[in-house]
Amino acid sequence: MLYALHEFAYSSAQPFRIGAQFARKFWTSPFNPASQTAVGRTAYASAELFESVTRRYGKPAWGLDVVNIDGHPVRTTEQVIWQSPWVRLVRFARNVGDLKRARKPAAAPSVLIVAPLSGHYATLLRGTVETFLQDHDVYVTDWVNARQVPMLEGRFDFHDYIDHVRTMLAQIGPRAHVVGVCQPGPPVLAAAAVMAAENDPNRPASMTFMGSPIDARLSPTVTNQLAEAKPFAWFQSNMIHTVPWPYPGFGREVYPGFVQLYSFMSMNEARHTDAHWDYFRDLVAGDGDGVEKHEQFYDEYLSVLDLTEEFYLQTIDIVFQSHLLPRGLLEHRGQRVDLTRITDIGLMTVEGEKDDISGVGQTQAAHTICTEIPDDRRVLYVQPEVGHYGVFNGRRFREEIYPRTRDFIAANEKLSAVPDRTATAA
Repeated sequence: MLYALHEFAYSSAQPFRIGAQFARKFWTSPFNPASQTAVGRTAYASAELFESVTRRYGKPAWGLDVVNIDGHPVRTTEQVIWQSPWVRLVRFARNVGDLKRARKPAAAPSVLIVAPLSGHYATLLRGTVETFLQDHDVYVTDWVNARQVPMLEGRFDFHDYIDHVRTMLAQIGPRAHVVGVCQPGPPVLAAAAVMAAENDPNRPASMTFMGSPIDARLSPTVTNQLAEAKPFAWFQSNMIHTVPWPYPGFGREVYPGFVQLYSFMSMNEARHTDAHWDYFRDLVAGDGDGVEKHEQFYDEYLSVLDLTEEFYLQTIDIVFQSHLLPRGLLEHRGQRVDLTRITDIGLMTVEGEKDDISGVGQTQAAHTICTEIPDDRRVLYVQPEVGHYGVFNGRRFREEIYPRTRDFIAANEKLSAVPDRTATAA
């Protein structure tokens, strides 16, 4: 019912959005003598603000056709290497000729960036992908909005996620490196353990976890406390809703992206209110830089996707309530996930000192439970003065976190004796 009401509210606002669009054109018309007056600028800003907060935000484009590598433009080609109804494995192939001009080798370590499946699209990691493209052959998990997947495609749960990670690593080839950003930490670690136990030749050479709830019992945040304070039945009754017509996933039970978005925004309500007030003032003042910065952030932040009921509820249970992985109790397809079988996979953990989603200690717990990884293949790093998003994006990520991650991957590439990798010409 909530999902249907949400769609009804959006549709009901359509006439007002059309009116706001006409108002924008009227108050910015060069033929309107009042367009540059205080009244005109205020009317325009009001219409622009209304349209922006009531708009439907679809999936953003990656926008990585050209990346800057050491001051040289390098073209990339977005290639879908493998896909299922739930995800596209996307590779950003760097142009070999451009790499030569940038004096970069065509051979590079393969890195699978596993984007979070927690409400936002994988494009939220655009800056992360762009940075890793400096020195790596980059692949990323581009998750599909559950409301776009027909019921005939079946279910997708926590264990399907683990299987998907294994399949994608196999598609990339032996001893790639995997980077799990936030939510993927537990299932990626589980996938690595299962692959190690089977001596799978496609097991990763290294795994890097950034702001991940490996053990959510440590340094609990508001998010963790909510998950523990409410009984499991509460999440079943209050967080799961039915996809309405006319979406392809009509009838599917999901955890809607807009519910996750409202939850995130309520955690920092004052900050978002201030940001939109500043946006309004920048529109009135004609501050193009301030307007552009606001729109770039919120065009991404307000774009959300739905999660399947089974994946969301199993994540609540396995990761945030029962803590099965750090307790050594997680089973996958009838077999216990034994983290002690990981012996030749490097482990790096990255945390933000001010992370209010995955508290300090939750990610580095991987070092405690993966007891058989040699010390020379471990890196534990806590970045001062950054919150959750600063762990994988922004200036400190580019200048302080990424160089350490790059060096860690390079060291494990050598230790794993990976054959030469050559980038495909784009």
